[in-house]
Amino acid sequence: MTIERHSNGEITVTYDPQVCTHAGRCVKGLPGVFDAKREPWIDVNGATAAEVEAQVARCPSGALRFIRGGAKP
Repeated sequence: MTIERHSNGEITVTYDPQVCTHAGRCVKGLPGVFDAKREPWIDVNGATAAEVEAQVARCPSGALRFIRGGAKP
């Protein structure tokens, strides 16, 4: 599997499915951004960059990461 990248130029979120433990904190904490029933399941435009950053920081496995700006992490 490959690492997914989702960016809007202000923030880039990456997701590594091999690391994910499916705790669900992302989906429960920020459903406007993280929605497992949607494709793609991450929409970084669903909240402010600060809100996305804070929620990604709560990921217990480290499967979600972020970098500010459009650079690739």
